[in-house]
Amino acid sequence: MKKMILKVLIIATVTMGLAGCGSTSTSQNKDSNKKFTKTYVISTDATYAPFEYEKDSKYIGIDIDLLASIAKLEGFKYELKAMDFKGIIPALQANQVDGAIAGMGITDVRKKVLDMSEGYFESGLSAVGKKGNEKIKSEADFKGKIFAVKKGTLGATYAEGNKDKLGATVKYFNDTASMMQEVKNGNADVTFEDYPVIAYMISVDPNSGLKIIGNKLTTQNYAFAVKKGSNTELITAFNDGLKKLKANGEYDKIVQKYIKK
Repeated sequence: MKKMILKVLIIATVTMGLAGCGSTSTSQNKDSNKKFTKTYVISTDATYAPFEYEKDSKYIGIDIDLLASIAKLEGFKYELKAMDFKGIIPALQANQVDGAIAGMGITDVRKKVLDMSEGYFESGLSAVGKKGNEKIKSEADFKGKIFAVKKGTLGATYAEGNKDKLGATVKYFNDTASMMQEVKNGNADVTFEDYPVIAYMISVDPNSGLKIIGNKLTTQNYAFAVKKGSNTELITAFNDGLKKLKANGEYDKIVQKYIKK
């Protein structure tokens, strides 16, 4: 799936697919022909399992492991800075961070202010409801309902774009857990989340009290992003590294580590 950037920004080291908090990645490829002259600050939303989340004081997830592997292959150093998703694009535009990897879907609106990599994961938006609520079985049942959304996400965009024709009410939250809790408590009828995220959440917690409603509402690809016209060498490096990971089989290993087939 973000108004004030977290006052405490957590800096994490990401090495060999696991990221420990507080230091800088030192992975470097001596054979790289690219010139990287600084340590890049990469923003992420560390509440977005299975793509990025914190466990045992380390950042882990598909995005975290991909970035670590690509940095090692391409020879650049970076630090992770965790923040609310809604703050990531403003932080990029204000040059507070150099890049972002946060399960960020490619959209035409975002491409107006960001340079985005090739897609590294195909996702899609799903509607989520309270388990046991049989009154909402598909998108056709959304009329007059209350939507809970996380600010700055594609779920929020969907809700805002459809609320008038559906006569729906939209309630905003800063994080995934809060919007999901609103549905579980019965204070909202529907929330929206990327399919792999909600599928993972339900799979690891059968007592989550949530269910996926109907088919995916949209499809999209996640991408690495930088401010438009800035740090474009990172986009080149990410695309090159991603291609290598797919060719050598490492990409599939990373994804399957978190999403079991």
